[in-house]
Amino acid sequence: MKFYIDITLLPDNDANLGFLWHKVYGQVHIALVEGKNTNRNSDIAVSFPEYGDRSFPLGNKLRLLASTREQLHQLDIDKWLNRLSDYCHCTSIKDVPQAVSTFMRFKRVQFDTNVERLAQRRAKRKGESLEQAMQYFKGFKDQESTLPYINIISLSKNKRFRLFIEKQEEKEERTGEFNCYGLSKTATVPWF
Repeated sequence: MKFYIDITLLPDNDANLGFLWHKVYGQVHIALVEGKNTNRNSDIAVSFPEYGDRSFPLGNKLRLLASTREQLHQLDIDKWLNRLSDYCHCTSIKDVPQAVSTFMRFKRVQFDTNVERLAQRRAKRKGESLEQAMQYFKGFKDQESTLPYINIISLSKNKRFRLFIEKQEEKEERTGEFNCYGLSKTATVPWF
């Protein structure tokens, strides 16, 4: 990753940071889906420079990173965030500092938190009715997490879910694929 754009979220009395993360990240996700590569993944990665911020776990900054300037130019993130221009600011494309020595992996973590979804999967797998599967999960307690998350609406399933994001430090750069949320189980991004 050699180039980046920073998006700063600008909350006010009408739009808090949680709401802005939902709106901005939703648009970034749509842009990444529209710009998928031939492997059906994204050439663009995301980073959260203020991850772990005390006032808001993800802070108010989202960084988009790419290997080439052209990839970020083609993404045209300003177009996707146009209707949110009062609530966010995008920088121009910049070079990643050459002296970066730390790398982070931002990945999605999924928890078993939706009893209905678990019951539907069990019913299909075991050949049970949904009612029988729901009975199996009676008394189920949601797993709780302290990981930061963004509320997302899945356009393909028209359902709301929490996108939990975990940060892991790596001593060296690792290449790999990024999904259409800009996250990866294997690849890293420069940390600066």
